[in-house]
Amino acid sequence: MKKQVRTKALSPRQQAEPLPYLEDWLLSLQTNNYSPETVYNYERDLKVFEEFLNELGLTTSSVDKKTIERYKAYLASRDRRTCQNAPANKRLKSYSLNRMLSSLRAYLRYLIAMDYPTPLPPEAVKLVKNERKHPQVAELSELVRLIESPTAIEKNKQVALRNRAILEVLFATGLRISELVSLKRSQIDDSGRIFVMGKGKKERFVYLTPRSIRHIDAYLKTRRDDHPALFIPYRGENASKATSRISTNYLQMKIKCYREQLRINVPTSAHSLRHGFATYLAESGANPAAIQVLLGHESLDTTTRYVHASDKYAETTHHKFHPLRE
Repeated sequence: MKKQVRTKALSPRQQAEPLPYLEDWLLSLQTNNYSPETVYNYERDLKVFEEFLNELGLTTSSVDKKTIERYKAYLASRDRRTCQNAPANKRLKSYSLNRMLSSLRAYLRYLIAMDYPTPLPPEAVKLVKNERKHPQVAELSELVRLIESPTAIEKNKQVALRNRAILEVLFATGLRISELVSLKRSQIDDSGRIFVMGKGKKERFVYLTPRSIRHIDAYLKTRRDDHPALFIPYRGENASKATSRISTNYLQMKIKCYREQLRINVPTSAHSLRHGFATYLAESGANPAAIQVLLGHESLDTTTRYVHASDKYAETTHHKFHPLRE
């Protein structure tokens, strides 16, 4: 005889909530040592689903497969709203859409784990097919131009030295932009090693090049403060007053401006420098397992997605190794 699974009944208040036990789940994530950024992302994604249910006058108990399909169509439309209930104005890319669906899956898994009533299994929330784009990493010469551009473009010498040092460090180490803005001066030892706490609370070493160390030293010589952060904002720049650290939004905006002024036609961001770091290490013969460690990836499959062979390298490989090349 099949064993009957008992679930905990919802209170009248919980029955009226679009997403019951959401706060309990977020608290559970915090107590299980998930990063504040991860918890925030889950909450933001689920708030969008909550607003969607509110618009339809639905609760979680009435969600079925058809509701999920309608939600996917809603996310893919221009009519969707953000977690602040503001107009989104642009369509989500498949990767972002799947991240939001994965958040919903994780919430449903929590309900099952806690024996709470669950409208449908997580597997019923099917992800959408991702676009298969041609990998784009700027040529090495273009990345070098971008990295060196603050020296010529920035009028404020301190800003020029700092932004040049930032770009040098990003390309020298392969750091994520979130890891870079969190760096402290004390994290860099005399040999140029940096011990970082990365995504998923994974610890690793990354390594500066002599070139990047020279630019950090040149920048730090202009500092007349004792703030522990390695990179700090100057007056008028977009950064949090609470932390006095340079903001990721500011850096992304600056890199975009540099790219546009240099007329680099390949989309390039702080994350592109991380991709370029992995790609050009691989092209120089670096071991994929070593690149995996440097990037802080748990899976080698993730690393291989970062190593985007440039068109030029692919062409050279074809000419060199094709069996009928003569």
